[in-house]
Amino acid sequence: MTRARELAKLANPEVFSVDSSNNVGVNSLTPDAKLDVVGVVSATQYFGDGSNLTGIVAGATLNASSGIQRLVVTSQTSGSMTQAATNADIAYNTSTNTLSATNFSGTLLGNATGLQGTPSITVQDVAAEKVSIAGTISYEDVTNVNSVGIITANKGIKVPNYGMTVTGVVTATSYQGDGSSLTGVESGVSNFVASGAIGNGQTVVIKTDGTAGIVTETVTGPNVGSAVAYNTSVTQSNSIAYDSTNNRVVVAYRDQGNSYYGTARVGTVDPSDNSITFGSEVVFNTGDSDNIAATYDPSNDRVVISYNDNGNNDKGTSIVGDVDPSNNSITFGSEVVFNNETTYDVKSTYDSTNNKVIISFRNSSGSGFSVAAISGTVNAGNNSISFGSEVSIGGNLFEPTPIYDSTNQKLVLICRNQNNYGKAYVASVNGDSISFGSEQSWSGTDQASKLSGTFDSTNGKVVIGFRDGGNNSYGTAKVGTVSGNGITFGNGSVFESATTEDHSMVYNSTLQKVVIVYRDNGNSGSGTAVDGTVSGTSISFGTHTVLENDNDKISSAYDSTNDRVVISLRDGGNSNYGTSFVYRSRGSSTNLTAENYIGIAAEAIANGATGKITTVGGINSGQTGLTTAQTYYVQNNGTLATSAGNPSVVAGTAVSNTKVLVWKS
Repeated sequence: MTRARELAKLANPEVFSVDSSNNVGVNSLTPDAKLDVVGVVSATQYFGDGSNLTGIVAGATLNASSGIQRLVVTSQTSGSMTQAATNADIAYNTSTNTLSATNFSGTLLGNATGLQGTPSITVQDVAAEKVSIAGTISYEDVTNVNSVGIITANKGIKVPNYGMTVTGVVTATSYQGDGSSLTGVESGVSNFVASGAIGNGQTVVIKTDGTAGIVTETVTGPNVGSAVAYNTSVTQSNSIAYDSTNNRVVVAYRDQGNSYYGTARVGTVDPSDNSITFGSEVVFNTGDSDNIAATYDPSNDRVVISYNDNGNNDKGTSIVGDVDPSNNSITFGSEVVFNNETTYDVKSTYDSTNNKVIISFRNSSGSGFSVAAISGTVNAGNNSISFGSEVSIGGNLFEPTPIYDSTNQKLVLICRNQNNYGKAYVASVNGDSISFGSEQSWSGTDQASKLSGTFDSTNGKVVIGFRDGGNNSYGTAKVGTVSGNGITFGNGSVFESATTEDHSMVYNSTLQKVVIVYRDNGNSGSGTAVDGTVSGTSISFGTHTVLENDNDKISSAYDSTNDRVVISLRDGGNSNYGTSFVYRSRGSSTNLTAENYIGIAAEAIANGATGKITTVGGINSGQTGLTTAQTYYVQNNGTLATSAGNPSVVAGTAVSNTKVLVWKS
């Protein structure tokens, strides 16, 4: 029954139909072919002509349609596959059993040759005669590289055994390793731009703008300004002091045009033209005043003027003055007598240790007039001065001149006896008391007169000036060294080969010069100034500067603020008027400091050009006349010497007579 029912379905035209042309349809009511099947036909094999089949390529040719295609080849036993394509042609080579294409995408495995385009490929090993890549290669190890571009390595490039030969320039931010075999390399040489022309072998400093220039020295002086009259009448007994607090000079004098009254004026120095201007005259003693000596007390900011008061029986008298810089005036306190007898040869100095004014003088008491000294204490509150006891040294002594040695804290008093032999006494000051040591001789049997003195605080030496009667009355100076209560002097040094008098001496602490001003009788009595330099126990002198003809009654003071010496004198060429000059000692300035020296020029360098400087550690060969193994110092003018200049700057050590190893301390 079941079989009958299944067969009965064939009678259903929707399942199986035959038209008049004997076209058979399966699931088709209108067959249009001998066998029209609506559905799937499956069979173990197909035979016959399949050329009318759609959806496949006949024979070995495959034509890809659009979209993603996949070609799977498992084996081929007959026929040939000549072409397969997706978006581009795929060629199959039956001889080598390989596929080739114009483009590949995705991951390639195995061996690949002839790759083109810009594939992203991870390669384990590359074996090739030549690899040319336009981009960048990142690599861990490269055995041989022939690069025409730039090689960048993570940990540097190591070149073992055979070294590296480079034709061209090698540049790097820094170099390390042994450079001893390099040629053309100058150790200790740097390039600098020259400010001004630099000669080969010249010492060089670095300037604030970074350029290099030679060490230079500018010399000034000696010179003197124009004469300025501070008293238009006959003037005698001039003495001048410098008020360092108010930057003023005070000149005291005997004014013959005003009944010989003791008079003072305050002056201001202008260093630009070495001039001086004065305030109004101020009388400090309405009587005949003589033997005037002025000293400044910086601890009390007062000027102390001491003198012989002829209006009061020639008694030794002092008065204290207070300078007003606003109008160049001075006011005085009351006169104080320090010696009740006739007083001569009054001179004074300041004891900076005990803050005392020390006055030396000669009085009429005792045999042949005795020399004495006294200590005074200034009271700034009422412009007064009080004195201790007078200390007498002895009789038959003249021209007592006090000099305070601040290094040894001793008072030195020089004088001469009746035979004009030079004598000296060293004293200790204790409060208002003075105690002198034994007499010291400093001129032997040579006669000495016209005494003056000062203290060189740089060298700690007493310097005295005098007219040497044992040597044609030439102006002469000696250097003294204090030890305890004694003093010894070196040999005399002539500062003027002519008869001299009216000596006045000060110490220029800025330039470290002893300045002597004097009357040169060998040149029409001209007032003359000369600078002296102390070395050990001797002194040497520079150029002489003439002030004017026929000058005497000379006194001088050092203006430390303006680095000038102010001179007061009687001008015989101008009616004996009281006259001042401002003198500038020979000085110099240099661009060399302890810090800015950088070395020595290794070649000549034009202004604005770049050139080589031998710096610290280098050897400069541009020298001559050196002494091997000697240390050389840069001098203020740029030359080299074996002694230090000021400032002290080491240039280096000579390794031959032409070469110096540059270093600096």
